[in-house]
Amino acid sequence: MPVDFEKLKAAPRILIEASLKPVAGTRIQPTGFPELGPATYDAPDDKGGTVSTLLVESAQSMANRLEAVCWDEATDNLAPELMVQENGQKVPGLPYVRVNLAGLGDGTDTTASLLEFHRLNSPYIMSGVTKAEIKLKLKPDGGETTFAEGSAFGDVLKPQLGLATAAKRPPARRAAAAEAAPPDASDEEKERDDVAGVVNLRKLATVCFKYDPNSLVHGVFLEKIAGRLRHPRALSSFIEASGVDRADSGGVKFDRVLPKPKVAGVDAKGGYGNVPFHRTEFTAKSITAFFSIDLAQIRGYGLPAEASELLIVLSLWKVRQFLNSNMRLRAACELEIDEKAKGIQVKRPDGFAFPPATELASRLADLMAKCKPYFADPTVTILTWNNPKG
Repeated sequence: MPVDFEKLKAAPRILIEASLKPVAGTRIQPTGFPELGPATYDAPDDKGGTVSTLLVESAQSMANRLEAVCWDEATDNLAPELMVQENGQKVPGLPYVRVNLAGLGDGTDTTASLLEFHRLNSPYIMSGVTKAEIKLKLKPDGGETTFAEGSAFGDVLKPQLGLATAAKRPPARRAAAAEAAPPDASDEEKERDDVAGVVNLRKLATVCFKYDPNSLVHGVFLEKIAGRLRHPRALSSFIEASGVDRADSGGVKFDRVLPKPKVAGVDAKGGYGNVPFHRTEFTAKSITAFFSIDLAQIRGYGLPAEASELLIVLSLWKVRQFLNSNMRLRAACELEIDEKAKGIQVKRPDGFAFPPATELASRLADLMAKCKPYFADPTVTILTWNNPKG
């Protein structure tokens, strides 16, 4: 079934729910948080009371998992559905930024905006330098602005965002900013000058769409350029379990060589000896994955119609790909669709049908071709990062 954009024209969002169950057994291992452990709480039920609830997967973690469906670890490139045929070979059809990490190890490691938690704001990207000269038409008269090979990517972005001028802060203000900076902030972050110019969030959306449309799906905050440059997530998701009970168990890490390490003058701190451990899992009456696609936000980016459609279809495809995957969230938390419960349901808008992954992939291919004029050229921006402390 094709994507019914008529049903979406006046809708502020798409809401999708998927009923899940463990692949084997009844227990699940939830996400945990430092100094907190599993997130359990009482949530309101439909009878006016409360029900014991568990956060199985957080919004932050789900953003990473939904972004991961775009990447093929086997080829170290985009998933096959996001590749296109050009000159007889498969090439990326969706823009992203790739960084050669010349300053680490033997210099062959790479990373990419799709893999970095901060996406385009990753320090490896913002301080990465261009491999070739870049010419951009930024001047009102249509003339070109040229960035020499070796230009910092952050400096290439600033004029495209309308923030080319850096205003020097007075010494007192610079000192105050350094004092207010986080303890782990770098000297560069503490000393960074203010960036002058009116923040145009539509221009930010255009630039992000050009270099990495995924950053508009999952949120972007270019604080390394200006703290005012941000877009929240357009696609949000989390997984909750209701009617939960604890399932406590344990075990022992068995050392068949030195069960009593003191006899050899070593101890458990070094990993020796039999070590008992405690494990907390949960059972649940129901497990539900929630997905929300903010259509109003996507429209607010002010992008051309085909670009907005691409972001919507890409978001829907990500949800489908995740639900079609093995959904192995942790070693003891592998889930699948519970067809005997409610399966996959579109809660809003009424009458909108959730297309299968094959249909969404086909539509994505058409939209990537239509949006090519808005993408970076070449589609993959390649940078080089050198360890500044190396």
